[in-house]
Amino acid sequence: MTAVHPADAHDVIRVRGARENNLRDISLDLPKRRLTVFTGVSGSGKSSLVFSTIAAESQRMINETYSAFLQGFMPSLARPDVDELQGLTTAIIVDQERMGANVRSTVGTVTDADAHLRTLFATLAQPHVGGPGAYSFNVPSVTASGAMTVQKGASTIAEKTTFSRVGGMCPRCEGMGEISDVDLAELFDEDKSLDEGPFTIPNYAPGGWYVKVFARSGFFPSDRPIRTFTTRQRHDFLYKEPTKVDIDGTKMTYEGLIPKIRKSMLSKDRDAMQPHIRAFVDRAVKFVVCPDCEGSRLAEHARTSRIDGLSIADATALQITELAAWVESLRTAHHGPTVAPLLTNLSAPLDAFVRIGLGYLSLNRPSGTLSGGESQRTRMIRHLGSALTDVTYVFDEPTIGLHPHDIATMNSLLEDLRDKGNTVLVVEHKPETIAIADHIVDLGPRAGADGGTVQYEGDLPGLRASGTLTGEHLDRRVRLKPTVREATGVLPIRGAATHNLQSVDVDVPLGVLTVVTGVAGSGKSTLVHSSMPKDAGAIVVDQTAIRGSRRSNPATYTGLLDPLRKAFAAANGVKPALFSNNSEGACPVCKGAGVIVTELGFMETVETLCEECEGRRFRADVLEHTFGGRNIAEVLGMSVTAARELLTAERSSVPAAARVLGHLEEVGLGYLTIGQPLTTLSGGERQRLKLATHLGDTGGLYVLDEPTAGLHLADVDQLLALLDRLVDSGKSVIVIEHHQAVMAHADHLIDLGPGAGAVGGRIVFQGTPAQLVADGSTLTGEHLRQYVRA
Repeated sequence: MTAVHPADAHDVIRVRGARENNLRDISLDLPKRRLTVFTGVSGSGKSSLVFSTIAAESQRMINETYSAFLQGFMPSLARPDVDELQGLTTAIIVDQERMGANVRSTVGTVTDADAHLRTLFATLAQPHVGGPGAYSFNVPSVTASGAMTVQKGASTIAEKTTFSRVGGMCPRCEGMGEISDVDLAELFDEDKSLDEGPFTIPNYAPGGWYVKVFARSGFFPSDRPIRTFTTRQRHDFLYKEPTKVDIDGTKMTYEGLIPKIRKSMLSKDRDAMQPHIRAFVDRAVKFVVCPDCEGSRLAEHARTSRIDGLSIADATALQITELAAWVESLRTAHHGPTVAPLLTNLSAPLDAFVRIGLGYLSLNRPSGTLSGGESQRTRMIRHLGSALTDVTYVFDEPTIGLHPHDIATMNSLLEDLRDKGNTVLVVEHKPETIAIADHIVDLGPRAGADGGTVQYEGDLPGLRASGTLTGEHLDRRVRLKPTVREATGVLPIRGAATHNLQSVDVDVPLGVLTVVTGVAGSGKSTLVHSSMPKDAGAIVVDQTAIRGSRRSNPATYTGLLDPLRKAFAAANGVKPALFSNNSEGACPVCKGAGVIVTELGFMETVETLCEECEGRRFRADVLEHTFGGRNIAEVLGMSVTAARELLTAERSSVPAAARVLGHLEEVGLGYLTIGQPLTTLSGGERQRLKLATHLGDTGGLYVLDEPTAGLHLADVDQLLALLDRLVDSGKSVIVIEHHQAVMAHADHLIDLGPGAGAVGGRIVFQGTPAQLVADGSTLTGEHLRQYVRA
């Protein structure tokens, strides 16, 4: 690559004085139309620089080009804390956030592959049933009447007309693929009257507005037990269609209890529900496959319209590699200027799926079931064929969830985006991706307050010789263990056939470190999470996101805040509630948020530091109370390590809090500020925070899903030491992992494959890492051999 002179402002993104989060007044020039990889330990400031500064400012400036009216409907973006940013281009962020689990969203709908497939069926399928909408499970069939005026000669007359639209939605399940069966006993107590508050539904408290509408609707008596209602009254109570009623002089819409609950709760994304509502739904509702469409979501006309014997439901259920082959076969069977472009348009996203390593998916796979790595790669699909150039693409560890065999493919995709004339910025830990960078920026030296500075800028040979933590660990390898632990028992799995598993029988050893390996889509997660006996009592630490608002932090999430508040209260002779910024101790001006949010109508929302508490979130009188010489705001502003030292001091021992802080240090989060909002944590930090909350559990079996996600090479050693401590203390540990260092350190390996999807789902190897290296017949064995011999 031709060197870029940093003085040429047209060829660099110029950053001056970046101070977002823990960045310490960083200044640097990033070459444009090149591939730059950002390295450093988790928490060193990589995401703060790339996402919170460069990408955030690009998006904010684009938003400012819209009219003030439109900006009023867009999310408010604050200007990053940076002195100067020059040379920015449009930023497209492709991160690890899981796709929203909207019940109507599938792999096909989020990539537009479904749209091309529907157009193909509308053109070729027989019998012909209508346009593309006739094959969409999100489009209902509509018939409506209206009147139109028609000029006939000198007369104008009104004619009645009927408008109809044929959609593909199954009328029984409304395109959901399943129907819900509600247990009435979980909704109300039949022995109580409406006046007595019979409901056991969240937000249906006695005296509440929902209950008042029912009690005063006039369709049934409110002072008699529900079980005494007549057949008509019971029907109106449970199923009555929306009807206008007068409640205390106000016109309201009354609707039966069951349709009301279906609309307000059951149609919502389950993962987005508040915990108490989700618990109610899980308790009161049973979901079963729709008997009419058999789970396809489609109306009968869409299910019976076919191309060469295949319906659109059949097509979307195929593995994408199989669907791509079927589409290719249509090229020889159907010729003509109309069909050829349709096949080309559909082949493009399908081929991209295969190329990006997701050919094992199917288009009907719910998008909410994709892992973070799968979600990120699925988002890449729409960019691979894009005609846009001179765009800044920002990636957050794109190799997460990838087997070493697939990393080379991902690297070629990143290089393709660069070679089209785009700037590619990648936050990454994997040496294989660092190796293809045109430019490397290493941040550190450590994390949190000990990070936030540029340790190195340049090429790969320079990084190796730099003496930084990343440079030192770049070529370091974990060697195979000379001896492995002996199993103390087995966990039998028999006939596992969920998803792509091929009736798998396997004995998972207990009392050792077992690592489950295989390419993405081979069936690892399905085997461990879906096939393990329910009575195994496993403590599962997976990749599901931690939900929390700006008010949530490590102290609240881990339960650390409770003993901390009690310690402050005992030391000062006051109530514990005073030391909660969400309760009595909150600053009266900002309500404990630390900032004032000002809504300016259709203009951008402004967030400013609260002048009353200066961002400390507590009342002034609360901050006069101290513990160990620090007030509550000062303690919440301390790192995990500093807080543990304070709380274990002889005069101020708080064992429960110190124990939690110790667990956080064990997982490598000693640098984290205990009052830091969860929304500011990286993916790797959230994963390890979750693990820390389970270290004190009494269970004997731990299941970890890619615990190296987001970990720097130097941090992997600490993770391996933690896994050893768990096993040596008598625990059994099962890890789903791609990282060769974890494979090499295992006592036992279970390798699935040989490929993904339909060509996976089988045990291709069981044994020790040394045996796998000696065998070398699987993809995992091949890459582990290369790793340990490098």
